[in-house]
Amino acid sequence: MFPEATDAQWADWRWHQRNAVRNLAQLEKVIPLAPDERAGVQETSSLFRVGISPYYLSLIDRDHPLCPIRMQSIPVRAEARVRPGELEDPLGEDKTRPEEAIVHKYPDRVLFLALDTCSVYCRHCTRRRITKGGEAELSKEQMRRGIEYIRRHPEVRDVLVSGGDPFLLTEERLEELLAPLYDIPHVEMVRIGTRVPVCLPMRVTDALARLLRRYAPVYVVTHFNHPKEVTPEAREACERLVDHGVPVENQAVLMRRLNSDARIIQELSHALLRIRVRPYYLHQMDVAQGCEHLRTPLAKGVEILQQLRGHTSGLAVPHLAVDLPGGGGKVTLQPDYVVERGAHETVFRNYKGERYVYPEPEELDCSCPYDAVWRERRWG
Repeated sequence: MFPEATDAQWADWRWHQRNAVRNLAQLEKVIPLAPDERAGVQETSSLFRVGISPYYLSLIDRDHPLCPIRMQSIPVRAEARVRPGELEDPLGEDKTRPEEAIVHKYPDRVLFLALDTCSVYCRHCTRRRITKGGEAELSKEQMRRGIEYIRRHPEVRDVLVSGGDPFLLTEERLEELLAPLYDIPHVEMVRIGTRVPVCLPMRVTDALARLLRRYAPVYVVTHFNHPKEVTPEAREACERLVDHGVPVENQAVLMRRLNSDARIIQELSHALLRIRVRPYYLHQMDVAQGCEHLRTPLAKGVEILQQLRGHTSGLAVPHLAVDLPGGGGKVTLQPDYVVERGAHETVFRNYKGERYVYPEPEELDCSCPYDAVWRERRWG
């Protein structure tokens, strides 16, 4: 698709950013579009931008419109339609946004929105009201106000840096955020949400990995949705992070006709574990505007977990998470293995459907007497 690119250019993440495909004319030069895709690009142009890195574009199957890479990066006409129940702010973030950079929805953690730019604009984006325009980094004043907010709130122990994609910041800009957070005594950990290992893996350089390690504990939360995305380049990016002491976990999104099958999710989990990435969440699609054509019924996710449990290792079975519309926060779903509960025993079914009895203990006191001693010694 990009025969003019030299090996040095292809290895340079900035070259990919400069040469990203961002409009219909550019896209039609490299991909034979289906009529639904051509209309989708045109009809969504004022709603949510297109942007695909050359690397991610190179993974597309040019001959199949239901290629999972294609479905995630090229809009179709259905995306231009807002269906009943869809929300501009599906997670209710704006009502818990005391600063431009801060969303404080949970008691002990905040979301820090660092920029509105991505290497690829995913068609299932839940935060498209932010990533749809501007191409802007957080201003230094907005960043300062966000950091000061965290400093004033000692209950905050966990900061999730997201956006947009924080890994599109330079090392210098990223350090301007990580260094002051590291110096706040009550901040115990930082997580960084990024699709760069999936869509722009050449951005994960030794310099970036060393920077993250310097401010440990920093966890990278990435977003592989299909085993086709687990390429040698993606493997190198993830293993570079892990080799530098930066844990990586994955949060996939369940999407209809893209990965809505237990076999695909199992293959994805196994591929991730082989590159030392933990399959953590399988997300039910949020009710973002223009995304209903990709959403699955809630029962499908539970069915997938039921088909995985017992047939693969527990590490390969992600948590099925639903972020409740309007700001209710995450809840998890799983198959119900309890057949009946009694005063003295509980009857379960296992993954084969066989019944097993678990006897309840005679003693029911679950208090922890030593805890008072422990808390006194630790905190006084």
